[in-house]
Amino acid sequence: MERCVVAVDGPSGSGKSTVSRRLAVALDAAYLDTGAMYRAVTWAVLRAGVDPDDPDGVAKIAAEATLECGTDPAAPYIRVNGVAVDGPIRGPEVTRAVSAVAAVPAVRRVLVARQREIIAAADRIVVEGRDIGSVVAPDADLKVFLTASAEERARRRSAQDATDHAVTAADLARRDRLDTTRATDPLRRAQDAVELDTTTLDIDTVVARLTALAVGDSRS
Repeated sequence: MERCVVAVDGPSGSGKSTVSRRLAVALDAAYLDTGAMYRAVTWAVLRAGVDPDDPDGVAKIAAEATLECGTDPAAPYIRVNGVAVDGPIRGPEVTRAVSAVAAVPAVRRVLVARQREIIAAADRIVVEGRDIGSVVAPDADLKVFLTASAEERARRRSAQDATDHAVTAADLARRDRLDTTRATDPLRRAQDAVELDTTTLDIDTVVARLTALAVGDSRS
């Protein structure tokens, strides 16, 4: 393959991260987790003592923050102003606040522009998020929308984070509601995206199917 952009969207717990990283390895492609970028800005907002519900304060932090995104699928990383934040951005405090920060239009403008720069600089790249096929890379060679039942997504996430299942299910439902109803760039399936329900599928099967689609749909 020559140039190829694969957009992978879907809700939390649908398998985006694991599938996208393994797909990038299979395609010898770069990998970008756009959700980590929103989490990184959220971390910066909280560290600065800014209220996540203050859109002006949040927008200022997003505009001033310097994000570095490692795109090697074997060792991705995210830094904010030179500080490695891979661990802290996965904590409960950031998780609770990220949907509010990601809903701020100014934040989305800043990060979408940065995401497009990273995509343009790569020959082959797998990009995961919630608005990749619909907003960030509408001309992607392959658009995928991963989903799974709410029960299965909660089971996966609670097992991954060692958290209570009921608490995790409630948090996922909250995030789904916020992500799908925000005014700017809500979570939705692009019209030309391939939808794949991963509820009963293992990772190997999902990656194999998407690899075949990417190779077949590449414009090389």
